[in-house]
Amino acid sequence: MSNHSEAPKGIHRIVKLPEKDLADLWKSIIIDDEIKSRLVAQAIVNFTVRPKVKRTVLPLHGAILLVGPPGTGKTSLARGLANEVATLMSKAGFTLLEVDPHALGSAMMGKTQKAVSELFSQTIAEAAARGPTIVLLDEVETLAVDRSKLSMDANPVDVMRATDAVLVQLDSLAEQFSNILFIATSNFPQAVDAAFTSRCDLVLEVPLPNLDACGQILTECLTELGEIFKGIEKLPRESGFKHLVSDTVGLDGRTIRKVVANALASRKEVAVAPAKLTLADVQSAIALAKATRQKGKQ
Repeated sequence: MSNHSEAPKGIHRIVKLPEKDLADLWKSIIIDDEIKSRLVAQAIVNFTVRPKVKRTVLPLHGAILLVGPPGTGKTSLARGLANEVATLMSKAGFTLLEVDPHALGSAMMGKTQKAVSELFSQTIAEAAARGPTIVLLDEVETLAVDRSKLSMDANPVDVMRATDAVLVQLDSLAEQFSNILFIATSNFPQAVDAAFTSRCDLVLEVPLPNLDACGQILTECLTELGEIFKGIEKLPRESGFKHLVSDTVGLDGRTIRKVVANALASRKEVAVAPAKLTLADVQSAIALAKATRQKGKQ
């Protein structure tokens, strides 16, 4: 039986937790254990402390915001966290709702605000009424855009009203339900409205991988490829591998994995016979990725 349900408008998917794929995802995320531990503790407090303590004592909204550069795994971390919480709390009935912010936008004045209000006050509220609910708000700056940086001439009033609706609904749901946790992500935290950020119980930056993490990501990627194309798994044991890993520092995890994909396409001989991949091919792909990244900053 599938853990996925048909999703209403504004929801990308609905997942009944815990789910094995998400458990595997959580284990596969290469990040400082302290970050994982901090996130799990904060999320669990939402379901153990928040229901028992008045908001006048602890003004908890049941919201976590993950910020950081693209490709650092914020969305995967959020999904895995939701599953880890459901697993550790050993409660049946946990539901993960993944919001699709782009499905809520509308060129028609007033429609976005209405769609946001209905999503929170109906779909999310109904889920919370049935049991503990975790809501993923990916790219939250799409829904809660910083109103102080908007121009009334260049931006429709509806964009501001949509942000107002998000804030009103967050407050309302925090008052009505103590079994909801919002996990939001943003590549551009400076674009998120300050009133939304202030409502978050934890704002945590997901950093670029450090040297050890870069090595783990690259090793894992090559090792798993070696299970399909024999010989590639030996590359992490070659003498120049440590130097190559040091060159990946500054790249995000997604880009490091794409570097390997690009290395496989760097020469026709390798594309035809992937087992011929060399560290030199990977090195060239890393150099290209860093050059591209540098151009993007200019």
